[in-house]
Amino acid sequence: MELLDEVNEYNELTGNKYEREYVHENNIYHRHVSAWIMNNDGKILMQKRAYSKKKNPGKWAKTGGHVDATETPEEAIKREVYEEIGLDIPIENINVLDIYKSKSHENSFTYNFLFITDFSEDDFQLQLDEIIEVKYFTIEELEKFYEEKNSDFNFSKWSSEDFYREINLLKDFKMKKLCKK
Repeated sequence: MELLDEVNEYNELTGNKYEREYVHENNIYHRHVSAWIMNNDGKILMQKRAYSKKKNPGKWAKTGGHVDATETPEEAIKREVYEEIGLDIPIENINVLDIYKSKSHENSFTYNFLFITDFSEDDFQLQLDEIIEVKYFTIEELEKFYEEKNSDFNFSKWSSEDFYREINLLKDFKMKKLCKK
């Protein structure tokens, strides 16, 4: 049984905990985490969801999931990244890119994180019941696929507002990173 903490419309914990299914069925505010994973060339790792998944089977997504009850967003993203792709991120290297009320996930606040890794696609250890493939893409490729609604590259549920908000943050980060070189 997966329990989630309820938050109010200001992302403050209420003290209530509910089962995941109940949260979704009743549109209760809760927290979600996701990770942008960038390699040293500035490419972004995306993962293809298993075809057996209940939501968005066979679609491409970022690494992430729910924040379990009593867990911090930082603990949740560390857990999710390790479980899904085998990347162990030291807790002191975990920084929030942004937090916002999601348009893609009903009644949730999304905590976006950004990690830099030197892992190649073959270095990741996939949790095959969740993820069947990982691949690095340029930010421009991601934009093109999203805009074209490319049938060979379908994203999981993602509102345009959320997508472009996050893509622009990635572009800004990449530019700052390039300027430091």
